[in-house]
Amino acid sequence: MPAQKTWEEGEGAPAGAGEEDRIGALPDGILHQVLSFVPAEQAVRTCVLAKRWRHLWKSAPGLCIGCFRNYKPVSVAALRRFVDPLFLHRRASPLDTCKLRIGDFSKDGDEDKVNLWFRHAVACKVREFTLHVERNDYVDPWRLLDDRHLVSQHLTRLKLHCVQCHDNFLDFASCPTLEHLEFEYCFFALATKISSESIKSLSIIDCPVSDDFRLRIYAPNLISLYLDEFWGMAPILENMPSLVEAFVRVTNIFADWCDKLCDNGKDCHCEYCDSGNIGNGSSVLLEGLSKARKLALISEPQMMLLKEDLASCMHCHQLTLPLRKLSHLFALQLVQFIFRRDLRWCPTFTMLKTLLLNDYWCVPDDLSPLACMLEHSPVLEKLTLQLFSEGPDHKFEMKGTFSSRKRSSAISEHLKIVEIKCEAIDEEVFKVLKFLCTFNIIRSEMSVDKLLNART
Repeated sequence: MPAQKTWEEGEGAPAGAGEEDRIGALPDGILHQVLSFVPAEQAVRTCVLAKRWRHLWKSAPGLCIGCFRNYKPVSVAALRRFVDPLFLHRRASPLDTCKLRIGDFSKDGDEDKVNLWFRHAVACKVREFTLHVERNDYVDPWRLLDDRHLVSQHLTRLKLHCVQCHDNFLDFASCPTLEHLEFEYCFFALATKISSESIKSLSIIDCPVSDDFRLRIYAPNLISLYLDEFWGMAPILENMPSLVEAFVRVTNIFADWCDKLCDNGKDCHCEYCDSGNIGNGSSVLLEGLSKARKLALISEPQMMLLKEDLASCMHCHQLTLPLRKLSHLFALQLVQFIFRRDLRWCPTFTMLKTLLLNDYWCVPDDLSPLACMLEHSPVLEKLTLQLFSEGPDHKFEMKGTFSSRKRSSAISEHLKIVEIKCEAIDEEVFKVLKFLCTFNIIRSEMSVDKLLNART
């Protein structure tokens, strides 16, 4: 191939007469590191700089393929002409990092080719691997990874985007050094379990799962967990005794449903009301989170379509907050079912010191979810309530402390700080404040009277 001839035979011109080649004077190890941060397509071209550079790219410990900034990702067909000879010339040179960004899959065999590149990187003892398949508008945009067990004694970090994963691949028992696992917009609808005894951080964002059964997550040594927007039934979190921090956000794309919560006159056969005798008396999410020290539990409706409609109306800006609250009342039946279900078997959060909750836990006229969490958090030190405000900026932020002399026995004696973040101090927020007053809260910045005046 002409490209191969250029790589092998390109001599390039030496540095100009009288000019000092300072970069070329650096040790090979440093030059290898420099080449690792350069897109592979450009790193290969350094073979023409001088004789010394001729083969350096072949043993660089890092590869960034298809990673040009501000460029549309390259199709598999186009990458084949570069990546196949690239790996051929590198042979089995060890890899620390490999990033692969891919655009269109337009030909038969493209998925097999990408799987081959992935397995080749693993065979080269890669430590950190990223596969980013560009998201598109296809009916089925996810690309299938080989449903074979991944075997590596060296892989420590794996990051996948827009791929389809099945059970054998998601069993990481043969990757004993894997510690960081990230999935974004990946397809798990046919998978039943993600399993690893070695991972310490797990991030799953915007991923479809089954509507018919729950995905189980087994990670007993997990320290950090980030779950955001599953499509389907909420996953079952198995015991995580080492968990330090967790963020869990559910929306109305969860497939969990209870007819009785929508209409008390209806019969239901869900896990919540047990009328179908299928409730198993166990937690789905909360039990697995019970050892966390820092926890954020967010449950909210998806408002994307509504926001898009409002954005097109110049006079509807002030309606956004009231409409969000209106939708929140219906969301109680749809979105928040899974947390409400888990509260029936609420565990004790024996290590929890920092807790963030949103307005679901403080529904007007039903503050029992908030009360339940406070009663089951005996060492809680800081509570943050984010009420009808998505952030990160909030119009109102209040801080307070609890009285040590008149503290209710129902809450942690260690609770020192309470933060409330909201967009407006209205009737709903005021009801939450009144509820907190029953626990003898002392506002260090605003009194109840001032808050009442602020509403007007």
